[in-house]
Amino acid sequence: MTGVSAGLENAVVRLLRERAFYGHFLLNLRREERPMGGKPAGVTIRNGTPILAVDPACFGAFSATEQQAILEHLVKHLLHLHMLRGKGRNAHDWDVACDLAINPGSVGLPADALYPAQYKMPDGLAAEEYYQQLVPPFDIGNLDGSGFGDAEEERQGAAGTGKGEPAASTLDDHALWSDADSTPLPLAQEMLATLTRESLRGSDGEAPPEIREVVEGLLRPSPIPWRQVLRQFVATAGRLGREGTWMREHRRFAHATPGTRKRHRLNLLVGIDVSDSTNSVELREAFARELVQIARGRDASITVLYANSKIQEVEAFKGSAFAPERYDGGGFTDLRPVFAYARAMYPVPAAVIYLTDGIGPVPEQMELPTLWVLTAEGEKPAPWGVELRLEV
Repeated sequence: MTGVSAGLENAVVRLLRERAFYGHFLLNLRREERPMGGKPAGVTIRNGTPILAVDPACFGAFSATEQQAILEHLVKHLLHLHMLRGKGRNAHDWDVACDLAINPGSVGLPADALYPAQYKMPDGLAAEEYYQQLVPPFDIGNLDGSGFGDAEEERQGAAGTGKGEPAASTLDDHALWSDADSTPLPLAQEMLATLTRESLRGSDGEAPPEIREVVEGLLRPSPIPWRQVLRQFVATAGRLGREGTWMREHRRFAHATPGTRKRHRLNLLVGIDVSDSTNSVELREAFARELVQIARGRDASITVLYANSKIQEVEAFKGSAFAPERYDGGGFTDLRPVFAYARAMYPVPAAVIYLTDGIGPVPEQMELPTLWVLTAEGEKPAPWGVELRLEV
């Protein structure tokens, strides 16, 4: 992304040299610049896409060593999926618990970093275990007083409020984590597994010792059926259009006219590789059947491109009218024409789904969410996009 601070770029370059796994992982995150209320950076997952947000001025105030440690800290939050594991918990105490779980394995963090010893707790526990110790048992307390409470109490939580405990403040901005509600957990796991594989490729297969266990866990064979991941990717692809509703008051005309709400419309571009290596009737028909079910269950607009070295056929379907056709091609594969077509479409599709073996040139980057639906022996052709193995 243009405009990203030189300080961040330099810190990533240093990590690529000294801590290659972290550096390669960060290269695969979408970057944003924004003020963050005094925090240098933050990470989240938005609609299946990992986001690194940075406040350049605040980030630049830290030393080079501290900057690298902060970036490692952010990667660990993503690897542990902390932003998706805190549902139903007190936000402040969960924030603190997550930092306590990952900070002991980091070197060079800023002086105000939180550690378990500050709370008289051992290192090496999971965030959930720290959370249980931070949240006190239910106590009705003293009923004396006016009965008026503090609206900020829930966010402040229990951590850091007792005598002798540190003022609890996380290194990074955890307010961004609410964006992760847009992404189902299985889809986030598949996305992180893809990023982890790419990072290992760039670092000669070596994961740092402090995260080796979580990396191995992410790379274990997924028990999640491919159909479920495909449906969840589609569900997060985007929202277009509006429709009337009497359930929400119109802002200008009160109840004299219906208000509006966003309508979920499936607007996808589907690429199907018709080269010899993916010319499998069983595979293509299984993929097509699942798209039929998705299309029939949604207000759907699906454009299907059959392509090898160039686009051979274009078909468009809407809603229940979707009826897949098979187109047999051959020859070598060039994956770029499908993405060039996507960029030229109006409206721009919410996402691209590409059934392919992944063998062929691709664009250097792609701004649209992309799901690579790969054959069993296929190879993910780009560091961007989410990888899914289609097994039938």
